[in-house]
Amino acid sequence: MSTTIAPRSDPPPPSAERFRAYDATLWRLVEAQHRISTNRLAANAEDQALLEELVETVKPVLPPAARGLHYLLATPFRYGHKKPSRFRRAGERPGIFYAAEHVATAVAETAYWRLLFFSRSPGFRPPTTVVEHSAFTVPVRAARLLDLSEPPYAASAAAWTDPDDYAACQAFAGAARGIATQAIRYLSVRDPARRANVALLDPAAFAAATPMIRQTWHFRYEDGRMTAYAAFPSDERHVFGFEQFGLTGPSAGRDRPA
Repeated sequence: MSTTIAPRSDPPPPSAERFRAYDATLWRLVEAQHRISTNRLAANAEDQALLEELVETVKPVLPPAARGLHYLLATPFRYGHKKPSRFRRAGERPGIFYAAEHVATAVAETAYWRLLFFSRSPGFRPPTTVVEHSAFTVPVRAARLLDLSEPPYAASAAAWTDPDDYAACQAFAGAARGIATQAIRYLSVRDPARRANVALLDPAAFAAATPMIRQTWHFRYEDGRMTAYAAFPSDERHVFGFEQFGLTGPSAGRDRPA
């Protein structure tokens, strides 16, 4: 006796009827290189300011709602990156500001992208230095958020949380923009505790124009593991491995410092 397996139904589309208000303080990590580096190219503060103005003229134009924001908030909306992300197709503009509701989630996301890069690097040689990141927060208040962790979208969790295939999320975000969605809340695939991330589509939802730098985090790669530890006075630390993210680590012969 044969059985027929029903095909998986398509995820429900975005609907304005599912909008809800959202008010939260979100976390994001950036490499400490975010600090102005043009000061090494200029003789004084006046020359540096002029250089920054010249650099600004050749950058892609910001969406109107992102103008006047601190560059840590505005920059994600400026560029259409060559590589896709969960809710953005390759080269698609405007961009998306990704952030997390908990700092540990932002740390896990950062560790994933670093380990992914290592796993795909031919001739990989582990870094011998600690990489410093700044953890900052920004308040967000959105009137039109769609929450993929709530009904009816939660029933399609497998589509939203696929670790490698972002097609369903990208299609959802494209349609969500069509109904003026400001943000999408979804569960993190990389955070072992499965806490929430937010994909901010509309920079007008920022409730402040400037972020607050809250913590410094150090990322050290050693013996096939990425350890992230917060700077004093915090003693928080997290350890991540390739296998927990479904990645293939460097071979034993290559996993040695250069």
